[in-house]
Amino acid sequence: MAERVTDHRRGPRRRGAELEAAILAATRAGLVERGYASLSMDWIAERARTSKAALYRRWGTVGELVVYTHARLVRSLLTVPDTGSFASDMRAMLRSTADVMDSEYGELLRGVLAEIMKNQELAAEARRQLADSGPQAMDEIYRRGIERGEVRPELRGTRTMTVALDLLRSEFILGGTPIPDAAIDDILDTVYLPLVRLPD
Repeated sequence: MAERVTDHRRGPRRRGAELEAAILAATRAGLVERGYASLSMDWIAERARTSKAALYRRWGTVGELVVYTHARLVRSLLTVPDTGSFASDMRAMLRSTADVMDSEYGELLRGVLAEIMKNQELAAEARRQLADSGPQAMDEIYRRGIERGEVRPELRGTRTMTVALDLLRSEFILGGTPIPDAAIDDILDTVYLPLVRLPD
């Protein structure tokens, strides 16, 4: 029996930011309802009430669109806390990031990455998109830490500045979710804070 697909094309066509929002919503829905392996540009275009040509103008493959969708979702969910100290800001940010990883989209990402990492160009794009999700917030927290005289200013913008996020991502990929507070405490207190704090 052929699969019945609801016709989502009724209604006006969308453009610009409204169209992008519809495409990203359709992609997220497709990941939940069908899974990455069964997701297609045809399905996403129909669900978003647009054409495949509109999708291919920006994303060459389903994998590229999925990576972009997930990165945008993570950016929208991440918070930049301002608790009054660098250590507590970092703890709050890592907890927020870990909670995103523990959502349905974090679990979907693990399966998606297993597929797209077979393509080196797409793997590089995934690293770029996902790396941009956290470091923007990280840079703001670090800048405030410099202004408070808590952290080493010469490390801003370096790989050392983002070590905590890198370790949390490894915990997600290798250790699974939920990520406990104890793991976050270990990342911060044992590894990260001793690296970046100004000496007394």
